[in-house]
Amino acid sequence: MDRSETGAVIRVMVVDDEALVRSGVTMMPNASADIEAVAATDGRRAPPTPR
Repeated sequence: MDRSETGAVIRVMVVDDEALVRSGVTMMPNASADIEAVAATDGRRAPPTPR
């Protein structure tokens, strides 16, 4: 079952101190129809406001 069937989306925030890891991990949920990475941060700063 994906977003087109339920309308539900799982929203995640990625937190890691390595920029390359954040970038890669952010791409994985965005490749799925029902999971969306809404923010990424290194954990030292306040995370951006999720969309």
